[in-house]
Amino acid sequence: MAFLSDTLARVKPSATIAVTNKARELAASGKDVIGLGAGEPDFDTPDHIRAAAKRAIDAGKTRYTAVDGIPELKAAICGKFLRENGLTYEPNQITVATGGKQILFNALIATLNPGDEVIIPAPYWVSYPDMVQLAGGTPVPVVAGIETNFKLSPEQLEAAITPKTKWFIFNSPSNPTGAGYSRDELKALTDVLMRHPHVWVMSDDMYEHLVFDDFEFVTPAEIEPGLYERTLTCNGVSKAFAMTGWRIGYAGGPVALIRAMGVIQSQSTSNTCSVSQWAALEALSGPQDFLADWRKIFQGRRDLVVSMLNEAKGITCPKPEGAFYVYPDISGCIGKATPGGTVITNDEIFATALLEETGVAVVFGAAFGLSPNFRVSYATSDEVLREACTRIQRFCASLV
Repeated sequence: MAFLSDTLARVKPSATIAVTNKARELAASGKDVIGLGAGEPDFDTPDHIRAAAKRAIDAGKTRYTAVDGIPELKAAICGKFLRENGLTYEPNQITVATGGKQILFNALIATLNPGDEVIIPAPYWVSYPDMVQLAGGTPVPVVAGIETNFKLSPEQLEAAITPKTKWFIFNSPSNPTGAGYSRDELKALTDVLMRHPHVWVMSDDMYEHLVFDDFEFVTPAEIEPGLYERTLTCNGVSKAFAMTGWRIGYAGGPVALIRAMGVIQSQSTSNTCSVSQWAALEALSGPQDFLADWRKIFQGRRDLVVSMLNEAKGITCPKPEGAFYVYPDISGCIGKATPGGTVITNDEIFATALLEETGVAVVFGAAFGLSPNFRVSYATSDEVLREACTRIQRFCASLV
């Protein structure tokens, strides 16, 4: 369509949102569908956080706020970074936006010029490359496969850096794999980055609190203080506090970058929802004892899904360190056919056939930059997960 901009041709719709919408449409038409595509906890937002939002409404805190966040929330974010990550920020180094996605988008729009490169370990969250392209930059995916537990090696990072590299996007624990970098693994990457002072670090820490077993979360500027002045440490309340719909993301970074991100936001959304900001303040400064209970539940779900998927013919499913995703490999299913005659030539065809024949909705691996795989979100009940995995097992057993 001639009316549309050339920019639109550089990006595609979010595959995770597309799968979720397709599952909803099928369910609405009467099909028995189990949706494992959405990346959001199935828990309710905790009572004390909802109560804080109600108090804000009753107190009339429903008007415009400062573009990049109310002072009270910024102070709470500073406290969180110091308390949990050992990072010292002042309020003018903090920005609050409409979800973690806007944080990343603002930073990329504010910093990228045509020709600038952004290194993105693959598998990656589906939005990273498209946001880079929307901002005029060039995404540089670097594949870290199942043989390295989906983790980038320092040698791979070193080889990917060029004079045009502006950002390295780092996500641990990862969406879509759940892979988390240990302290030593991350230190090896930060050692590389210290040798390349022109490269900035965008650390997406959204799954910080969703880690299992004895895994210890660490973030780049915490591991290597020498990166502090060129690191944007990004986070939010969506995943840990079951607040996906409240749309609050935040970040800490150098003053000049934070100010530039504020300029972008001032001409797009302006401030994020005032009531959501007061709820986020309570999330970060109020009781957090429920997090340990939620982690235990998620860990049990992880173990259930990993065990059952590894029993499926043709599937290999590594056990992740965090988040609420698994990223099974389906190499053993490629080339086989369904009873209806559909040949599984790639993971998108696998996911489509799985949905059509069993009603289980997953996201195909090509959307995340590594095939042949698919992503499962296990942010739902044991009962639903057990039924979904049983259907996947039957589907795989039926392939010939």
